[in-house]
Amino acid sequence: MEKDDGGEEDPCAMTRTSLYYFGESGQTDDAYSVTIIESVDFVAKRCCLLVQSMEEEYGLFVWPCSIVLAEYVWQQRSRFSGANVVELGAGTSLPGLVAAKVGSIVTLTDASDKLEVLENMRKVSDINKLNCKVMGLTWGSWDEEIFSLKPKIILGADVLYDNIAFADLFATVTFLLQNSPGSTFITTYHNRSGHHLIEFLMAKWNLKCVKLLDGFSFMPSHKASGLSGNIQLVEIELNNTLPQSL
Repeated sequence: MEKDDGGEEDPCAMTRTSLYYFGESGQTDDAYSVTIIESVDFVAKRCCLLVQSMEEEYGLFVWPCSIVLAEYVWQQRSRFSGANVVELGAGTSLPGLVAAKVGSIVTLTDASDKLEVLENMRKVSDINKLNCKVMGLTWGSWDEEIFSLKPKIILGADVLYDNIAFADLFATVTFLLQNSPGSTFITTYHNRSGHHLIEFLMAKWNLKCVKLLDGFSFMPSHKASGLSGNIQLVEIELNNTLPQSL
């Protein structure tokens, strides 16, 4: 459940802090909240259901897919405990921060040229007292740091929103899966995405879907009621039964 902390709005920077809750306080020992810094302008757009692509600001807003993926991480917390996790296109980083909260070793990434977003990722890690590594990682670009990443789990919330970027995203995901045998890519996306293109790229890169869920099938009702859209969660792995593409 989300609670806006109205006393934390910064009118100069046009940002505010929001709290996202996981677990039921008083009922479980591991219930907690995550503090997120997001753009006030984008919060207004979400309330009005106006979704626009504004490159830098896109990463300063908590989209519904991020909330769904973060809830999945929390519900699968025993799986994430101690795991090496990389979040792609992390933006406000809610899923990655939840992974860190439940004991993952987390690297948060977003495009190298989104300096404001990367700085915001460092701030939310500090605010939540989490030791997450922050890295600039542009999909389809092979900078030196990407070769050191060996994630057990790769996260991506709403990274399938722009089909122009699909090929670079799948190239990066495939590299990371190959660099860490046995790893899994978990992503949430709206059904507005180009399904045929996704299927084509999965086949091209010898990937397979190992789990597909309706995003609202595991969401608590009080959280689901505040979200809209047709959200899918998919887990993707290398298809080791086929020879790797060149």
